[in-house]
Amino acid sequence: MTEYRYETFDLGDFTTQHGATLRGAFLAYTTYGTLNADKSNVIVYPTWYSGRHADNEWLIGEGMTLDPTKYFIIVPNMLGNGLSTSPSNTTGAYAGPRFPDLTFYDQVRAQHKLVTEQFGIERIALVTGWSMGAGQTYQWAVSYPEIVERIAPFCGSSVTSLHNKVFLEGVKAAVTADAAFANGWYGDNLPIVGLRALARVYAGWGFSQAFYREREYEKLGHTSLEDFLVGFWEGFFLDDRDPKNLLTMLWTWQHGDVGLTPGFDGDTEAALASIKASAMIMPAQKDLYFPPEDEEWAVGHMANAEFRMIPGIWGHFAGHGSNPVDTAFIDTALGELLAKPGGLD
Repeated sequence: MTEYRYETFDLGDFTTQHGATLRGAFLAYTTYGTLNADKSNVIVYPTWYSGRHADNEWLIGEGMTLDPTKYFIIVPNMLGNGLSTSPSNTTGAYAGPRFPDLTFYDQVRAQHKLVTEQFGIERIALVTGWSMGAGQTYQWAVSYPEIVERIAPFCGSSVTSLHNKVFLEGVKAAVTADAAFANGWYGDNLPIVGLRALARVYAGWGFSQAFYREREYEKLGHTSLEDFLVGFWEGFFLDDRDPKNLLTMLWTWQHGDVGLTPGFDGDTEAALASIKASAMIMPAQKDLYFPPEDEEWAVGHMANAEFRMIPGIWGHFAGHGSNPVDTAFIDTALGELLAKPGGLD
């Protein structure tokens, strides 16, 4: 089990977009670097599906764009990821499978409280993130257009496509079909068979067909396809990933749509058009979850956005930090975006 070091921010009684109140809610977060005197060097970098703050560190470091000697980088853990308030650590009426549904709007509203109340920040130089982190990035720009100067969502989307929802139904079915799941009331008897099945469903989507054809998994140290499925995929989801947490985050992902932000009445195009931030939208060329054409559509409805596709065959995991070529591409793009005026200038 991985150990994590982090701080917590008290959200108090946090009422979700759908009306449930999580009492004593909190965000787990960590920071890198130092906030400067005028609080102008802030970067917010949310986590992704099942990820924790340490899983974002591949894009942070001296000499990189997200350099902690230059920027104050805040990495908030999503509600539901097991570190922030989640089904696995909530007691009382909303414990376990009774945990309420959370939207991207909820996630970002909690993060906004952290940024403004804990640190007194009024401007954010950049919000960026991978996968569900990209969804939160879009949501930041729609929910709080007056403080977000730039956004760089990569390998993610502003609205979850129907095809993506179908994929997630497969993920959900894999874990809930295990008899040990017991409708979420499994206690300490984790549905291991279901988690292993979930991992193998994921394996066919996280990387592209060409990735497997070229046996790129060998570059990650795996000696065979089965070794990759067991060591990389099953190993990941068996490392302290509670199924109830996974299903909570899955619901958030499946229902992602910036058009559901209060005031837009489900109009995704209007929500995208409201974004003031300068944007660099970076889909991966062979991403099976978030294909580039979906992000081209989003860019077409934004006033100040550049479409820049991550080339190559690593698919969705171009944004995971596993491939140095893709990491360099993303890092360079972030540098170019930060060198440009923000959308609020």
